Amino acid sequence: MKLPGMSSGRVRAAVFAVVAIIAVVPSAGQAAGAPAARSETTWSSTTPIAGVIGSVVRIAAPLPPSAGPHPAKCDTISYLRWRSATGPSDHRKADRILVAQPGVFEGAGAFDSVARNTVAAAAARGSSIEFWALDRRSNCLDDHTGIAAAIGARDYRVASDYYLHGGQADGRRFGGYADGADTAWLKNVGLEQTLRDQYTVLREAFPDPRQRRAKVLCGGHSLGGFLTGYFAEWDFDGNRRTTEDAGYRQCGGWFALDTAIKAGPPNPTSVQLPDVPPPLAALGEPIFSAVDTALPVLRLPAVINPETVNLLSLAATAAQVDPDGVNSVVDSLPVNTNITLTLRALLSKDAAMAATGSPDIRALRATNTAVLGSLLDDNSQPLGFLQASVGFPTGSPVGPKSFPVPDALRRLPLVDGQFGDARKAAPTFYDAAHLYRWLDYDEVGGTRSLPNESQFTTRAGEVTSIRELARSFVEPPLDFTEAYFPSRIALDLAQSTAPSIARHLLYRNGIGENPILTIKASGGVALSGQRGAGRFVVAPGYNHLDVLTAAQTQNNGRPEIVSSELARFAIDPGSARR
Repeated sequence: MKLPGMSSGRVRAAVFAVVAIIAVVPSAGQAAGAPAARSETTWSSTTPIAGVIGSVVRIAAPLPPSAGPHPAKCDTISYLRWRSATGPSDHRKADRILVAQPGVFEGAGAFDSVARNTVAAAAARGSSIEFWALDRRSNCLDDHTGIAAAIGARDYRVASDYYLHGGQADGRRFGGYADGADTAWLKNVGLEQTLRDQYTVLREAFPDPRQRRAKVLCGGHSLGGFLTGYFAEWDFDGNRRTTEDAGYRQCGGWFALDTAIKAGPPNPTSVQLPDVPPPLAALGEPIFSAVDTALPVLRLPAVINPETVNLLSLAATAAQVDPDGVNSVVDSLPVNTNITLTLRALLSKDAAMAATGSPDIRALRATNTAVLGSLLDDNSQPLGFLQASVGFPTGSPVGPKSFPVPDALRRLPLVDGQFGDARKAAPTFYDAAHLYRWLDYDEVGGTRSLPNESQFTTRAGEVTSIRELARSFVEPPLDFTEAYFPSRIALDLAQSTAPSIARHLLYRNGIGENPILTIKASGGVALSGQRGAGRFVVAPGYNHLDVLTAAQTQNNGRPEIVSSELARFAIDPGSARR
């Protein structure tokens, strides 16, 4: 389909650009001040972090008619809530609440480790705080049935049969990945609705706006920092004379996790780009709208689409229920173009292997934990926004990995961390005689390490437990990954001067009204590359996902830095001004 004013090549370029940057009104919805129906359900966890209770909260909040036909279950806003077991059960009595927006392709479940660590760190200092992670509307399209059933049965085959082979779980069969008419409504669920949903959550929790500002600190990870920046400068009724609904008045401070609190497009470099002049932005709005209509969900033919996003959850499931099992995921995968190209793009050791498929990645023998590690570890995963420092392979030899970006190119300043800072490694044997296992973050440098492991990593550069990463993928009732990210959100973020956005973006100094804590991963993406106002902390050895997933105790014996800083900020927001 050729869009008005834009060639098909430019449409593809725009989509790839949005993926590369990653970070990420009144709508007619519920009337202001009207109570929302609320439900809350706790879930059990095998986490080693004691004294923290996790629950999922759901608020009835019908989408406006302009959203178009959509599933009834999507008329609900969901978020995860973590609180201290020794603190008050009533959130209104908490000392402070941190409310987080997730990054692109990310759900509320991704915050499980940092939330638990932060609540526990504050409790150790005598403060009862809470951590809430918001989930976007689009996650209502996900089907968790197979994963939940597999975890309950402690059998990965339950999940693979359900999602891949037409099997049943909990009396249901998988209906396939949503597309076409099932996702068309997301073209109308963009920045405005996302900010409105956060506003609804805060008003439902604290009807008194003075309490909101006194109790709530708002922030996010990756693209979530930019959503928070827009929230700070947003006017929800479009009337500047009424300031009670100003975004910056809903929160008492901002926190950025490997991102920046900024109202504007995420930028993959540290170069500051000027705003688009309003007349040009007005002309571009119909073009962006056409792109959104053609592609309501950000998906590519391979690597980034619902099927491959679910692959991560399947890998985590296998690692959780059978960590030492061999090739459970790879042996169960269908043979199709999407899966084949994705495996080659992510795991090929060089360009020749990616082009020819030889050696065949499916011939690799690896434990289920090693498969998950290879998909997400900073020494193998090529895309910076999907990297965590979760250990290293062992058991068989590894060598340098030069695909898709050789080390020499990856280190160029213009690349600016988009492929991470760790040297890449890949298996050198793809046969039945060699088995690859995985060293957890705290096992690196031990007696089981490979002879050449030190060429690629050190204990100081490993911060996340692979066991805890697998757990946080599958235990929380809301997603770690997001299969149906609405393109509209990414397109809206790039249009701060367009009429539909500018009419609500009325408080351009709103961010500066509150203290700011920025935590940058030393090996993270360039979105947080600028030292702005407030407290700026660098987490050494961390990659983009590590700011959410790092272990409570690090290899240097010290407490995890991100949660320690967040707890300090929650206890005393003014500390970020000093």
